[in-house]
Amino acid sequence: MTTGLGAVFRPQLPPERLREVARLADATGLEELWLWEDCFREGGLSTAAAALAWTERVRIGVGLLPVPLRNVAITAMEVASLHRMFPGRPIVGVGHGVQDWMGQVGARVESPVTLLREHLLALRTLLRGERITTEGRYVKLDDVALDWPPADPAPPVLAGATGPRSLRLAGEAADGTILTASTPPEGVRRARQLIDEGRESAGRTEPHKVVVYLLTATGPGAAARLRAELDAEGDASVPDLGVAGDAGAVAKAVQRLADAGADTVVLQPTGDEPDPEGFVRFAAEEVRPLVP
Repeated sequence: MTTGLGAVFRPQLPPERLREVARLADATGLEELWLWEDCFREGGLSTAAAALAWTERVRIGVGLLPVPLRNVAITAMEVASLHRMFPGRPIVGVGHGVQDWMGQVGARVESPVTLLREHLLALRTLLRGERITTEGRYVKLDDVALDWPPADPAPPVLAGATGPRSLRLAGEAADGTILTASTPPEGVRRARQLIDEGRESAGRTEPHKVVVYLLTATGPGAAARLRAELDAEGDASVPDLGVAGDAGAVAKAVQRLADAGADTVVLQPTGDEPDPEGFVRFAAEEVRPLVP
């Protein structure tokens, strides 16, 4: 099975840069371009809609939408609209969000895992075109259904997860999992085990896609930029985390993650990447041919 490959448009870049990067991703044959909804930068679904409209074939991922900020009916309406307008091309993930950011906007909840579970179950139900009434701790819907659900089959919903409870929940209630760039190959193996425990508990047997970000630096000063970002994130002591070097070195790092259980690896440039367009071209034209 071919390992998927993508790249991230980091929200440290202003949104007006997205059009050129998205069109370049499309033109060079990159499979996936991923966007983030980091507070307080670009909106995830607004930028995804623009990127999809500006392109013809590249898949656009949003990894991820923080569920405390969103009523699940609004999430379902917007995700369904994207899938009807651009069939097969959007990829949407949801997650807890950064708790400090959620606190800043008055959206922090006592049990993020409970909220994510309720949001996932309701969102997937609505995207299947079904009607739902639920009175959860956080998600409350009274006889709600979408007038314009996506075409059958319903699009997959991914969940961002890090801790054991969230990873088991992703296996139980999501269709795929997004792992951060702080996840080395051994972490991917462990995540797969926890996801499978959740899938088994829910009696789920369908495929479960795992997407992993890989912090990647190339070109002049690559090693120093990678080391600085790992230091800033507190990840410098984690073995096999991130990669700096040419296409061959990056492809080997991608393969290590794939061997550990990743279906798609998304190259995440450092926050100070000097050439975002060149990074996308590097991923598509130099790394992709080396990844089986």
